Amino acid sequence: MQYLGGIVAIAAALLLAGTARAETAEEAARIFGARQSVEHISLSPSGSKIAYIAPHQDSGEILYIVDLEGDAVPRPIARNTEPRLDLLNCKWVTDDRLVCRFYGIGQSSNALLGYTRMIAIGADGSDLDLLSRSTTWRALGPMQHGGTVLALDIEGSDSKILMTRQWVEETTIGTRLANKDSGLGAEEVDINTLARRRVEPPDDGAVGYIADENGRVRIKARRPLDSFGRLSQDAIYYYRTRDSDRWERLSSPEGEDKILAEFHPAAVDTAKDVAYGFSEVDGYDAIFSVALDGSLASQKVLGRDDVDVDSLIRIGRKNRVVGASYATEKREVVYFDPELAALAESLSAALPGKPLIDIVDSSADESKLLLIASSDVDPGMSYVLDRHKGELNPILPMREELHQRPMATMSHIQFPAADGTMIPGYLTMPVGGGDKRNLPAVVLPHGGPGARDEWGFDWIVQFFAARGYAVLQPNFRGSAGYGAAWFGRNGFQAWRTAVGDVNDAGRWLIAEGIADPDRLAIAGWSYGGYAALQSQVLDPQLYQAVVAIAPVTDLDELRAEARHFTNYSLVDNFIGDGPHVEAGSPARNAESFNAPVLLFHGTLDQNVGVRQSRQMKDRLEKAGKSVQYTEFEDLDHYLDSSSARQRMLREIDAFLTAALDG
Repeated sequence: MQYLGGIVAIAAALLLAGTARAETAEEAARIFGARQSVEHISLSPSGSKIAYIAPHQDSGEILYIVDLEGDAVPRPIARNTEPRLDLLNCKWVTDDRLVCRFYGIGQSSNALLGYTRMIAIGADGSDLDLLSRSTTWRALGPMQHGGTVLALDIEGSDSKILMTRQWVEETTIGTRLANKDSGLGAEEVDINTLARRRVEPPDDGAVGYIADENGRVRIKARRPLDSFGRLSQDAIYYYRTRDSDRWERLSSPEGEDKILAEFHPAAVDTAKDVAYGFSEVDGYDAIFSVALDGSLASQKVLGRDDVDVDSLIRIGRKNRVVGASYATEKREVVYFDPELAALAESLSAALPGKPLIDIVDSSADESKLLLIASSDVDPGMSYVLDRHKGELNPILPMREELHQRPMATMSHIQFPAADGTMIPGYLTMPVGGGDKRNLPAVVLPHGGPGARDEWGFDWIVQFFAARGYAVLQPNFRGSAGYGAAWFGRNGFQAWRTAVGDVNDAGRWLIAEGIADPDRLAIAGWSYGGYAALQSQVLDPQLYQAVVAIAPVTDLDELRAEARHFTNYSLVDNFIGDGPHVEAGSPARNAESFNAPVLLFHGTLDQNVGVRQSRQMKDRLEKAGKSVQYTEFEDLDHYLDSSSARQRMLREIDAFLTAALDG
């Protein structure tokens, strides 16, 4: 078997080799702003082939196939060049055929609409077929949901998959053949013949299904629309027993059984006949199993009293549940399978730097595993492990531009908030020797706010570190992962607490002598951009420069953006009403700003509308404040374009240099 490199050579290179740090902002921006060179990767059922998605030109994608038992040369079989369309993933159904999922953005009269589509394609690029059902001109609405794969492996067939389907009602004027069904259902689809069989009839209230390891739908999630066409607050879950097609209530009404009342199923174990999912215990999310035999007996599988257990670990074509994970100072995985636990431990110890090991795919018999090993100083290397032969072979680096480049290490720290609460975070110091005191520094709050930062590679953190900045990422109160009390009323309704913690991160850097108070900046993306702007409202003198990427700038505007969508009630409740809306909207408090501001936004941003940054720019200018704004045409919230990210990093570097060193 031939591979793209040798494990000994790779390990030695990671330990001993390295290129010099970029000497110019232009070079650093080019390297760190480049899109990830492997955006998705999967292993064929036999374990003999790899499919991976790589960037194509500036914002497109290209699908490669690698025959690991042949010449191991990556061969392109398909390209996406549509600027408003992204190729998200490709999964093997057989060794000769894959299914791929796209995401696109369209413009309606009132809002940007996202849509998905699925195709089947041969491993040689032939026989490309659309799997998503098309609508006719009679459709009474758009067909946004093009399907998701519920099962790649259906018992008794090697060419059929189970996928969801959205039915859209049609007008009956002038015909008796119009479709009258609407809602989400499921179909069994033969990827060779495109023959279809309805498995689940459309349900107007359904928002998702979960199949077991044999491809049988066992769980349905419903979130019916109210009289205004808006989603209800909480999903209601239903299940089937092993030998019945009848739907039974899985969710328990509040007060009857707290575990079932808050249970959110995520997977089904066929052999054990249980659903795995999440429920809250003493303020922290934990993993539970719930019996699907009619008894609904629940059992806690994994929980902690300091952080949420937030992820299930599944492998293979059957999505077999093998463990769960949570993040303390670093991401930890607890394997339910003792053999996999021992395997992951030995791999982490054997590879340089004791990296995080992520099992991303496997062969049908799980004898071959596709792994990604990564760390704070390594954006990741993919490997294939042959468990029978005991061989570990490297395949591709996840970021080719940064392969073997020395990186800045990330350390877990805690700092005191104004009320004495200890706030966790991550400190990254610049690469290389020299004085580690009175440095230029950047406080970098995360997005969300229902998210958190973790130990691991971060391209924008590493860019700042390469340019000589110390970087502090605070997991302020309002962050997810630390339990319900830490999340509190969320970072919008309790913005004073969240942004206060972010500002205290800057004060800590100064108090510790790490940051030069005259060269302290704040930057953030999405909610992080909101926090960066709002930091000026609480303390205009603390930061000497503010960078906000795709930020929320007005809470009522954020609420209004959701008005045309079914999730309006959810957004409305999350933001809430009261004086915090006015005080917590940076665009309404532009006169408070002291530091210069740099803004970035994409015109196709569905998360935070581009009008938010345009409004912030106008308000700052009217208040006589210093502001610069760069707008990226036809890019979404994530600015997933190498040229856009590279330009953004160049402009950030020039802006900070002028503001902090000018």
